[in-house]
Amino acid sequence: MNRRSVADLAGSVGLGAWAAFGVLTMIVIGRGGSPLSQDDQLLAWSLGHRPDEWLALARGVTATGTGVVPYALVVLAGIFVGHTARHRLAAALLGLVCLMAGQALRYGVMLLVHRPRPPRADWATHASGWSFPSGHTTTAALTACILVVAVQLRAPRGRTLLTAVIAVWGLAVGLTRAELAVHWSTDVLGGWLFAAGWAGLCLCVACWWLPDRFVPREAGATVEPMDSREAVEGRAAQDPGR
Repeated sequence: MNRRSVADLAGSVGLGAWAAFGVLTMIVIGRGGSPLSQDDQLLAWSLGHRPDEWLALARGVTATGTGVVPYALVVLAGIFVGHTARHRLAAALLGLVCLMAGQALRYGVMLLVHRPRPPRADWATHASGWSFPSGHTTTAALTACILVVAVQLRAPRGRTLLTAVIAVWGLAVGLTRAELAVHWSTDVLGGWLFAAGWAGLCLCVACWWLPDRFVPREAGATVEPMDSREAVEGRAAQDPGR
């Protein structure tokens, strides 16, 4: 897929995700932050289906969606993508800017909506701040998007498997927030939509504005120098056997 196609696809996905996020945000604000019917139903289901072993696993997974882990993963993605030390540093910084700017914007939305969390008595882990959109969910989903882009650009093989593993992790962090009863299900959905919208915008801008050494015109393609192609064509023309 060429550079323009990637930019168009990322922009379309980003706009669609943010349109859906805007609708969901208006619904939450219109209800004064109170849960939707499906929020209550899913919370009741999770409270009745969380054995101690499952809660321990959920706490472990949810811990990877905050703190140093997402930022370390983004830096590693930048190092993986870059061809030289300078490019690796630039790619890592760009990834961090995308993640941190998204976090700042998400925090502003959270303060604007100021939605209360589920009842504290149901919590199975520590939580702080307002509820919508879920911070852990947004952070993990944004990080997963950045990792997927890095894998698609540079992984020589196994891209499908790596992409699937990353996507499962990004989704799992959000699911644990609802399972641990520190977020409503629509908080998690809002986090996914917000992350998809912001990641789509960042990727679209990167495709249009970054030099080719950061975003190749053809992912995974190698461009043969013109001189060498002309030399091969010249030799082939003089050799009837070829």
